[in-house]
Amino acid sequence: MTTNTEISLETKFTELDLDVQITDDFLIEGYASRFGQQDQGGDIVQKGAFTASLSRLAQCGMRVKMLWQHDQKCPIGVWDEVFEDNNGLFVRGRLLTGVAQAQEAADLVRNRALDGLSIGYKTLKSTKNSAGQRVLTELDLWEVSLVTFPMLTSARIATKQNAGSEVVQLLVELADLMRQTAKTFTTWDA
Repeated sequence: MTTNTEISLETKFTELDLDVQITDDFLIEGYASRFGQQDQGGDIVQKGAFTASLSRLAQCGMRVKMLWQHDQKCPIGVWDEVFEDNNGLFVRGRLLTGVAQAQEAADLVRNRALDGLSIGYKTLKSTKNSAGQRVLTELDLWEVSLVTFPMLTSARIATKQNAGSEVVQLLVELADLMRQTAKTFTTWDA
């Protein structure tokens, strides 16, 4: 007797902004899902739908996977941050430079040939609203993929670095300046 060990995952696609920028070190960020908005499949993700799943992953020391086109055999990077805010599911991560498909994906995004993100998940709880739409209230999030065709057009990779990224950059520059200053004072004291 043979058994099918593949798990059937649902996916939701999201579109990247047209002015996508990937830094030289392949950093990407943006919204993989937005709350309260109907996607092209007629589903609406409710705020809090990812909370339990993200908590379970954190407790186990695991991460949401970054895949190429939902191919479980083709991880292309890592999501360093995945969290819910008031707008949706925000992701920030890195395409891995040693992975050929990640380099190809970065080039496709830079040249606007690829403009989508998509979530891969299992629905744990959902309801129907008065319009008959499925409202996803609890999802088991497995992966966020870079894809060709997005489902939710309002969820995108950020076109500019957000304020958090700018603060990190300023802190790095400040740390460098402090190291340079410390070397100068050490030289004077010697």
